[in-house]
Amino acid sequence: MIPLKDNIPTRRFPVLTVALIAINVFVFVFLQHGGHIGFGAPNDNSLVRWGLIPYEITHPGKHCDLVAGGQVACEGEPGVSGSASPQPNTWVTFFSSIFMHGGFLHIAGNMLFLWIFGNNIEDSMSRWRFVLFYLLGGAVANFAQIAVGPSSTAPGIGASGAIAAVLGGYALLYPRARVITAVILIFFITLLDLPALLVLGGWFALQLLDAAINSPLGGGVAYFAHIGGFVFGLLLIKLFANRVNREYDQVNRLPVY
Repeated sequence: MIPLKDNIPTRRFPVLTVALIAINVFVFVFLQHGGHIGFGAPNDNSLVRWGLIPYEITHPGKHCDLVAGGQVACEGEPGVSGSASPQPNTWVTFFSSIFMHGGFLHIAGNMLFLWIFGNNIEDSMSRWRFVLFYLLGGAVANFAQIAVGPSSTAPGIGASGAIAAVLGGYALLYPRARVITAVILIFFITLLDLPALLVLGGWFALQLLDAAINSPLGGGVAYFAHIGGFVFGLLLIKLFANRVNREYDQVNRLPVY
């Protein structure tokens, strides 16, 4: 299922949602040098330098680097000698990784979800609260992924953890919103008008299923980051949302005479 549009109009232009999308695209194209040729992947060195590597968090003072063959080696690992090249502060990568992506489809999918659901979450709170909610959601998502793979040397990147927090918040605030969704069945595509709770609940259930049947690293997909971000949004959205649109589902109600 691919959500395309919801039915809740915003009461103000979502300037921060647009800014976040612009920052993600800028980082991907100009700093990661991704997408220059069709669906090209970004530079591997940028992923290792600015992506979140759990090993660096759980082994303070130890850094990782890209070595021959495209592998990642970390100081202190068995069989690894020498020092890594100068690296950004490890805790900086906790947030820089939130604005990085692994390919065109990765960033396109994330930005679609951010645009559809982020504008209403931004509209539900003050500007500074939205920035804090988004960044904290991404940080909590990163912690969740580190918890299940503390010694992983695979760089974690992507806005999906922070966006998962947005989805969790949306599911709690606007469960009766309607979402135009593209449903793909092999060679057929149909558009359905579905309740937001069904779309987002189905997305979360899929993350739980994939996390259960895959290894903690999920074949390169941070399912536990998605789960951690969504739960964060679900549990804490009420602490941030101070201007919720209470009449969002008025168009769906039956008239009373």
